[in-house]
Amino acid sequence: MTKKHGELNSIISNPIANIQQNFFSGIVVFLVALPLCLGISLASGAPTSAGLIAGIVGGIIVGFLSPSPLGVSGPAAGLVALAYTGIEELTFPVFLLAVVFAGVIQIIMGLLRLGIIGTYFPSSVIKGMLFGIGLIIILKQIPHAIGYDKDYEGDMDFLQEDGFTSFSELEHMLNFFSPGCLLISITSFFILLLWENKSFGQFKFTKLIPAPLLAVLSGVSLNQIFISFYPELALTANHLVSILTSDAGTDFFTFLFFPDFSKWQQLEVYSTGIIIALVASLETLLCLEAADKMDPYKRTTPANKELLAQGTGNIISGLIGGLPITQVIVRSSANIQAHAKDKTSTIFHGFLLLFSILFIPNLISKIPLACLAALMIVVGAKLARPQDLLKMYRSGLYIFIPFITTVIVLTLTNLLMGITIGLVIAIGSIIIEHYRMAQKFKVVKEKERTTIYLSEHISFLSKPNLHKLLTGQDKNSVLIVDARKSKFIDHDIEEILENFKSEAKLKNITYNIIDQET
Repeated sequence: MTKKHGELNSIISNPIANIQQNFFSGIVVFLVALPLCLGISLASGAPTSAGLIAGIVGGIIVGFLSPSPLGVSGPAAGLVALAYTGIEELTFPVFLLAVVFAGVIQIIMGLLRLGIIGTYFPSSVIKGMLFGIGLIIILKQIPHAIGYDKDYEGDMDFLQEDGFTSFSELEHMLNFFSPGCLLISITSFFILLLWENKSFGQFKFTKLIPAPLLAVLSGVSLNQIFISFYPELALTANHLVSILTSDAGTDFFTFLFFPDFSKWQQLEVYSTGIIIALVASLETLLCLEAADKMDPYKRTTPANKELLAQGTGNIISGLIGGLPITQVIVRSSANIQAHAKDKTSTIFHGFLLLFSILFIPNLISKIPLACLAALMIVVGAKLARPQDLLKMYRSGLYIFIPFITTVIVLTLTNLLMGITIGLVIAIGSIIIEHYRMAQKFKVVKEKERTTIYLSEHISFLSKPNLHKLLTGQDKNSVLIVDARKSKFIDHDIEEILENFKSEAKLKNITYNIIDQET
């Protein structure tokens, strides 16, 4: 039994033993999820609470129901455009009804076992998606690290509303440079990287407090020092997490919104719900594949059960005023990198989101975005590692071209476009590779006798080469086609072999086909 198998058996048989590690992982995911939930709410044109509710439901409800051991669910940047358009056209209460309907559709998809769709995405595209998302995270978080916070947290699109791109904003951000933000982000980077160092990680106290939490506490403390002693470095409100401005202990029900069921006859409710269900399901299935690949224990998640969990989550989220939910790769990868053992960490992060808006909103509002940016950049760097790029290149062009295409298109457009184009290129690569391999026949020549050995499976892609071999035979020769190993011969191939009989007679070629029945 390998070490990994032994650890996995321990996780399954004694989940209580991993409570501490899962709690620390949940804190990391909470720190990543909090600004994303708020930013996605802002970008969607929804109430601030909508993203937080979706994060809470995704953590607690979907966390309990999902079979995914390490996947994290919540509001996703990929649904921002759909949510913004839906809310603008339907109003928010009617849009919530569409979210409920989307959840119903996802449950139906799960019952119909449509989760298998995710398995048809090639590994090269999934790895390209992870690498591309890592690059986007780095590009999007660098401005926050130096104090330019105009772009909302969670934005994954290349072209932004202000006309800048992910690249051009790197120059534009210098006009908004904040020394205080830079000092905080550098301090956070130092802590995060120091904890990653193997020699330093041997100290016991590094096991007692996770580096991301210490980085955040240090960022908060530094800003309080700036406020007291160096006001010129102090961060203003726009550089801090902007959570609900409510007093601790406020009734959670004041944050809830409910669907307008009186509009159930509007066709737009159902068309919007179907689109949300399809996009959310696709993102979930892709994330599921990616999370399973990153899982150090290589566990496989039942996709259909995941769709049932996501559908239930969307129904509940829509019923209480939350945005649509999917499994999301940024939070899932942060969870995995924080060494989570099972889905307990996901559930912890959901409870932490709930606790934060109920009891400590004022404390949360003191967290600098700069230190969260440092955390996100480290997450992105682990997804977009240069050695992974080199490894994919060494795997051959058949693997590398779909991979790098996915990376480039995803970085220059958005997640869905990158995945779509990457999949098209991957299919094209498969066809070309199959065509190339199909051109190869084993041909043995003995004086005037030629034997062509057919492989196990002969498709129509073999037509050009087979036709060339047959028509290139000399007059008065002997040609044998050996098909005894072939289990499948395409009709087009059989037709070429049959039609060649006439040409063989004209050239006086002794032509014979040997098959399993001969």
